[in-house]
Amino acid sequence: MARAGKNDSSGALAAPEIMGPRLMLLLGVVALTLLGFVMIYSASSIKAITEQSGAMSYMIDQVKFAVIGMVAAFVLWKLIPYRFWAGNAVWIIWGVAVLLLLLTAAVGLAENGAQRWLRLGPISLQPSEFVKISIVLVAARLFSDLRSKAIGARAFIVEILVFIIIPTGFLFASQSDLGTTAIIALGVIGVMWMGEVPLRTILAVILAMVLFAVFATLLSSYRSDRFLYLNPWNDGENGYGNGYQIIHSYYAFSEGGIFGAGLGNSREKYLYLPESETDFIFAIIGEELGMIGAVAVIVVFLAILWAGMRIARSAYDDFGAMVAGSLTIMLVFQAFLNIGCAIGVFPTTGKPLPFISSGGSSLIASFMMVGLILAVSEGSGGKKAYEQRRDELRVVRQKR
Repeated sequence: MARAGKNDSSGALAAPEIMGPRLMLLLGVVALTLLGFVMIYSASSIKAITEQSGAMSYMIDQVKFAVIGMVAAFVLWKLIPYRFWAGNAVWIIWGVAVLLLLLTAAVGLAENGAQRWLRLGPISLQPSEFVKISIVLVAARLFSDLRSKAIGARAFIVEILVFIIIPTGFLFASQSDLGTTAIIALGVIGVMWMGEVPLRTILAVILAMVLFAVFATLLSSYRSDRFLYLNPWNDGENGYGNGYQIIHSYYAFSEGGIFGAGLGNSREKYLYLPESETDFIFAIIGEELGMIGAVAVIVVFLAILWAGMRIARSAYDDFGAMVAGSLTIMLVFQAFLNIGCAIGVFPTTGKPLPFISSGGSSLIASFMMVGLILAVSEGSGGKKAYEQRRDELRVVRQKR
């Protein structure tokens, strides 16, 4: 795949067209993060008061996590060239992520029937949010090695099994987390697509993943019960059982209408809609800001998708393209998975809305993905293409 950052036939370094997409990505992330602060305060204030905390406690925590995430994103963007992850460092990151996953299975905290949280001293985190990043980086490294013939086909298959399929399968089995498994799968498919794997192979992988998801759902009553979202009032308890949450999400959207009930005027946040500040915060956006506000959020995520894919297309090399493209796809897919659950298109998966939902692990991981995408936009780590073009610029003054 020809990359915009490589030398052209004349020897001059063509500048990647990434300044506009980079700005679009940054503005989109900032807008969603600021909206998240406002909506978390609105959606969580009543819950916080009932927990005898300050009304702003959830929002203050979100601001703290956002600062940590921004610092991590800046380090990944400005201080670590993305090619660093094409070396042995990727195995260290993978090893740490898998170790945290194993610790979660052994001594993790159970919440809502799933053991997905790990407490390390005063810190509580969800390792799966970071595992998905490490697996995508490893996938990009392996497919890059295959393209460059650094490894053979047989070794490639073995390493895919060991470094991608086994840890993803362990995550699914130990945490019963089909949502994160699907997000990782889409990230790997993004790597394959950006790595120009033949379409027939990609379609075969997609088919295998769909069949896995179908069987995983049908063979588990815990997951098959979630298909009540198709008719939540028929949950055996007249809408007060498993259908309760999605019903109140529908109520939130219906009360919001086109223009919304007004910022802070949600009715469902008064402990009617469970997880209103996390998994179902999009329903509160629809209630308070109306269809216009909800559509605006979708448009911003589409802008992030456009910006990330433009950065991937302009990447200096194939590894950069696979990293930027797959992380963008994974980030936006999670957003639309969350939105789809809130509006009743998908069964509830428990995945947060990136940059908006309350939750430290998800927010920090989302910022880290943005930092890696921006690192790809910077080039290979040497002089940036646009800087070299500027240095080579020659201006000839007309003599008077």
